[in-house]
Amino acid sequence: MHMGRKKINSINDEEISILVVIIINILVFEMHIAYGVLERFEHPMIKGDGSLSVLVIGDWGRKGQYNQSKLANQMGITAEKIDVDFVISTGDNFYPSGLTNEYDPAFHQSFTNVYTAPSLQKQWYSVLGNHDYRGDALAQLSPILKHKDTKWLCLKSFILNTDVAEFFFIDTTPFQNKYFSDPEDHVYDWRGVLPRKKYLSTLLHDLESALGESRAKWKIVVGHHTIKSFGLHGDTQELVKNVLPILQANDVDLYINGHDHCLEHISSSDSSIQFLTSGGGSKAWRGGYNYNYNSNSEEKENEMKFYYDGQGFMTLQITQTEIDIRFYDISGKVLHKWSASKSLLLSTF
Repeated sequence: MHMGRKKINSINDEEISILVVIIINILVFEMHIAYGVLERFEHPMIKGDGSLSVLVIGDWGRKGQYNQSKLANQMGITAEKIDVDFVISTGDNFYPSGLTNEYDPAFHQSFTNVYTAPSLQKQWYSVLGNHDYRGDALAQLSPILKHKDTKWLCLKSFILNTDVAEFFFIDTTPFQNKYFSDPEDHVYDWRGVLPRKKYLSTLLHDLESALGESRAKWKIVVGHHTIKSFGLHGDTQELVKNVLPILQANDVDLYINGHDHCLEHISSSDSSIQFLTSGGGSKAWRGGYNYNYNSNSEEKENEMKFYYDGQGFMTLQITQTEIDIRFYDISGKVLHKWSASKSLLLSTF
């Protein structure tokens, strides 16, 4: 009888300990939401040659449908070949309207049960897209999901440090005026965003400060929405006005996004920034090459280096002196590649 009580008490103690850890994590999480702190993460470098391999996917969460599972299989094959260190998600993680709460089965149905390859059981660093804001946006940020699947990490905005590059993840959805002025039939979860003006000014200040202080050899900014795109959504004017000047002034190398359901590479005509879209994680083939955008000027047409209106993903392979970018289709075929190099003498790491 006494032994039975001890066993029950022991189980309760263990459960209480787990709950305490979760509660502490939630309190820390809510503090970051409230004060807009750009939290920093360190990703350890484990390769002997000091290189970094990253896979980038966006606009994917459809419970395996629209070729999501088939593409996930190819992602696993490619990730194994390049010995991927981590995965970046550019947002719109769960369709059609994010998650209902932290216990929504869609989390497992669209994420855990789809990306099952051993090579994809690495850390995923994710941002929110506009579809994610149509559900419980804070659910995706909750430590409870990290407890359910340890590879999941999603915050609105944060910084990821590595030995060869620094990644700046930013929350782009609140920049778009139409989600506030004309949301149509959608309801957006703006908790932690309102008052909007203060939220955006804080984010822009923190981004500018972090980029200015960065001594990284490669500076890479990640958001959901496009800055430049020939896809159906085209340029996001609010980002062109508010974010692009900060990127240009601080020698950012890459801006990576999703939102347009395609693969795309645009090379800036007035800076060294490369604009890369990886939004072909599931539903694609939207018929979208924005001819109106293309016809604006010969200069814009010359900026376009690659466009593919289908499912696929992107990889980055980075060293102190070189970066290699490749776009893959659902069969693993390399559709486009681009590389650049920098002198090691420029590095301050």
